Amino acid sequence: MSLAVELAGVSFGYRAGQSVLEGVTLKLGEGEFVAVAGPNGGGKTTLVRIILGLERPTAGTALLYGESAHRFSRRRTLGYLAQRSVLGGDAPATVREVVSAGRLAAGGLIGPMRRRDRELVAEAIGRVGLAAQADAPVRTLSGGMQQRAFIAKALAGEPSLLVLDEPTTGVDAESQESLAALLDGLHSDLGVTIVYVSHEFGAVESFVQRLVLVRRTIVFDGSPGELPGLWHDPSHVHA
Repeated sequence: MSLAVELAGVSFGYRAGQSVLEGVTLKLGEGEFVAVAGPNGGGKTTLVRIILGLERPTAGTALLYGESAHRFSRRRTLGYLAQRSVLGGDAPATVREVVSAGRLAAGGLIGPMRRRDRELVAEAIGRVGLAAQADAPVRTLSGGMQQRAFIAKALAGEPSLLVLDEPTTGVDAESQESLAALLDGLHSDLGVTIVYVSHEFGAVESFVQRLVLVRRTIVFDGSPGELPGLWHDPSHVHA
């Protein structure tokens, strides 16, 4: 299997003597749907930032598609939904405008989009089920629908790797399940590698192929069905 992500002996600390990650070794194959879970403060977001090349490990190596992550040459193929993706203030941007921004960023375009770009924007909006809301201001939508809009923004760039960091924060349980089913459909239809990061994984448990549990290091990596005994062991998952 070709690898999308390869971390070997990765450690990281924001300050000397304060380690956030220690000795992390992880391989994610192209086309996998993986959940990264663990307690708040356990290092999940830092792990994601290292995977995407936004932080450099203080020890070890991080590769993206065989290249050094922090020097990765094809950044437009990465889709990243950061924590609490929101529009600033009362910005009136519509769903279509937000999703178009993802296309512009991916293509490095200046000025009007080409026909193919507009088609990809419309396709991304349709894939997340927001065709009827395409011209509605994003701020008028529910939390779950807003997250769909931001997922569509990432999809407009035709990513090979889609990373979502706490995508269901502040979203009700029904919307969490709906988002999880949406991601499963995108994974099946597009074959995109998906890394879903959350302090809980219930919504995607039945869809993901692997669960990676992080608490400064990786304490579990396998099928969610193999986890229950470990998940409830305080020595493994609680600070």
